[in-house]
Parts: sequence; C-alpha cells; structure tokens
Amino acid sequence: MFQSRILTYLSDRPRWQRILLEAGLIIAVILGAQYWQTRDLPEGAAPPLEGVLTDGSSARVGAGDTATLVAFWATWCPVCSAEEGSIVSVAKDHRVVSVAMQSGDAAAVTKHLKERNLDLPVLVDVDGRHATNWHVRGVPTHFIVDAAGIVRFRVVGYATTWGLTARLWWAETFPA
Repeated sequence: MFQSRILTYLSDRPRWQRILLEAGLIIAVILGAQYWQTRDLPEGAAPPLEGVLTDGSSARVGAGDTATLVAFWATWCPVCSAEEGSIVSVAKDHRVVSVAMQSGDAAAVTKHLKERNLDLPVLVDVDGRHATNWHVRGVPTHFIVDAAGIVRFRVVGYATTWGLTARLWWAETFPA
C-alpha cells in the first residue's frame, strides 16, 4: 500500500522532478553510507603517528607539519591495489604517509612495493598498533591532517586522485 502511494506520487510528477528526487535519494544513501563508515574514526586532533619508514627515514604526523594524507592500506587488499596509482599520484605533489596494515614485516612490504613498482613512503604496522590508535577497521582508509595536526577529512574505501588532492588543497588553503 505504501509502495503504491509512492509510485502514484512519482508518476503524477513531471519527469524533471522525478529525476531530481531520485538523484537526491541516491545522494542521501551515499552520504549516509559514508557517515556510517567513518562514524568511529578520529576527529579533531590527530592521534600520534610516528615511526621509521621502509626507506629508513622517520615519519611523524602532527602539529607543525604540512597538510598530510595518511593512507592505511594492505598488500592483500584488492581495493588498495586498484587505488595505488591515486596515492602515488598524490605523493608527487603532497606529503603522504602510507601505513601498511597487517601486511608483514618491512622486508615483505618492501618486496611488495618493488613488485608493484611503487614509490611510496610506507610505515609498516605489523602489530596493528597504529591502526588501533586511529580506529581503522578496514582498508583502504584515508585521513587528511592539516598543518595544525587536525584531522580534516576521513574517507573509507576507494579514493580518487582528484578527491584526495581537492581535500588536501582545502586543508592547506582554509586552516581550521
């Protein structure tokens, strides 16, 4: 009965109104799903993230740094493999700290990077300590942390080069 009322309501509307309503419903579902996925991820001050990268340099994310993309990923994650080009692209122009979550030790992660011909700064999270601190439950998960050490954006799932770059630009241009 309720369904037939909705169908009758929609069929009585001009085509442009139906399209607008359907687009609004699709956007509402997408935003609701994104909200649900990011509900427990950190907001405000970024949790500590420090360690030695696979290249031997040290990494630290927090106050005093430039805007940074923190990307949690795993070698076994097919979505992470699909978006690795986006992360590499962003790393050419912006600061990126990627965190290899539950992907083995530094040797295993370095081997994976060489096999995939990836040039990324990687912090190996063998025991999941960093993922736990950042409340990451699944990969890929991305954070944009501004120069003041504030988490400005949180994205779970596939992210595009354009989307990540736009968020980094926003965090750099409009400080919190």
